[in-house]
Amino acid sequence: MRTKLSLTEGIFPMPVLMVATYNEDGSVNVMNAAWGTMQSRTTVALKLTESHKTVKNIKERGAFTVSIADAKHVVEADYFGVESGNNAADKFAKSGLSAEKAQSVDAPVIKEFPLCLECEFVEYQKNEYGCGVIGKVVSVTADESVMKDGKVDITAVDAIAFDPYTHGYYKVSERVGDAFKDGLKLK
Repeated sequence: MRTKLSLTEGIFPMPVLMVATYNEDGSVNVMNAAWGTMQSRTTVALKLTESHKTVKNIKERGAFTVSIADAKHVVEADYFGVESGNNAADKFAKSGLSAEKAQSVDAPVIKEFPLCLECEFVEYQKNEYGCGVIGKVVSVTADESVMKDGKVDITAVDAIAFDPYTHGYYKVSERVGDAFKDGLKLK
């Protein structure tokens, strides 16, 4: 037997993405976005409304970064989702985190988050089923602390995911299989 649930953003896990831009005065703005995905190897889609300060900044600067939030910074990541850049000019400063300019685009990299995609703004899709912000990934960087033998060690990233059913954050850190290999056992 199955239990019928209320409609919600029912896909779990949802990413906890930190979308960073520069404000018009050059200060850093960051927002928490769970509705984001890769459309292709080099294309990011973020379901963001135009009312977000971040979207205005993306359109003005033509760039943004997307970082993967980690368990160590869950408080700051959640803060970036509950406080609006439209209402708090010092939002990033209050977080206590630090930033540096991205290597490839006009946007900040939040140094405490271990993985970062540097993106050029491609377009904003506004219709009912549009994705919102579409960006081209031009560079991906990782902090040395999450690298092992020249590759990202996801267990060291200690990424978090959003649970839309209970509004919780969960660590995504244990490898349970090998993609494109384990299923071959049933072929």
